Amino acid sequence: TMLLVLRRGGICRSKARLDGKTVLITGANTGIGKETALDLAGRGARIILACRDVEKGEEAATEIRTRVGGAKVEVRELDLADTCSIRAFAQKFLREVNSLHILINNAGVMMCPYTKTADGFEMHLGVNHLGHLLLTYLLIGLLKRSAPARIVVVSSLAHNFGWIRFHDLMSQGSYHSGLAYCQSKLANVLFARELAHRLKGSNVTVNSVHPGTVCTDLVRHSTIMSLVFTFFTMFLKTPREGAQTSIYCAVAEELDTVSGKHFSDCSPAFVAPQGRNEVTGQKLWDISCELLGIEWD
Repeated sequence: TMLLVLRRGGICRSKARLDGKTVLITGANTGIGKETALDLAGRGARIILACRDVEKGEEAATEIRTRVGGAKVEVRELDLADTCSIRAFAQKFLREVNSLHILINNAGVMMCPYTKTADGFEMHLGVNHLGHLLLTYLLIGLLKRSAPARIVVVSSLAHNFGWIRFHDLMSQGSYHSGLAYCQSKLANVLFARELAHRLKGSNVTVNSVHPGTVCTDLVRHSTIMSLVFTFFTMFLKTPREGAQTSIYCAVAEELDTVSGKHFSDCSPAFVAPQGRNEVTGQKLWDISCELLGIEWD
């Protein structure tokens, strides 16, 4: 039964086509992101893989083209740990791409040793939350012009174990990689909910997802996690299974007007109380915008 419980997972049953639609996926050169790209390419979408490692991105694109006849896939460089790279990416993207229907904020770092981004942000919060917030901010005009459009934010069940440490957001006082990861995943849930409020009436929706425990190279920084993952491999979802909820939130017709929700196994999922706290959500939003030097109307 343990095997069944852990592997339980919805398969996205939607047959929706995405011909003429443009999809941007961050961190899509591996794992869940690549599987999501593969599926959406098979539905006829133009797929743009935004990757820090362009070479690996091109390998993924080649694999997708091989597996999906006539797939429209391209790779663009994006380093979410550097706001200059994010701004340069967006500037080029807006110049060269005239519509964006689905944005999947998928890239993430997990359990890495204490490091800072180019802008001095703690790595988990900087990449998983702040980098994606800035990217979304820079592309929101295009998403609105392309509406109906959708934003999918990949979070995690780990948000349950996180809290926003406003007194030490960047973990300078004390650092624990697991807690920093959980804080960033909670920030993802709060961001999606807060953004949903602000997008009311725009026909752009935003939802967060928990992909399930997945065999992925996200755990490459943690020896203990790698050992645990190796032991539990038979219980874990494959990246293809893990991608199903992202795919579901990107394409399912029944979600056309659903926004500000959290999904797991292709169905609505529990959100921890700290992920539903409006005050926390607004405070995090304001501080995040201040850190990034942006004003979001």
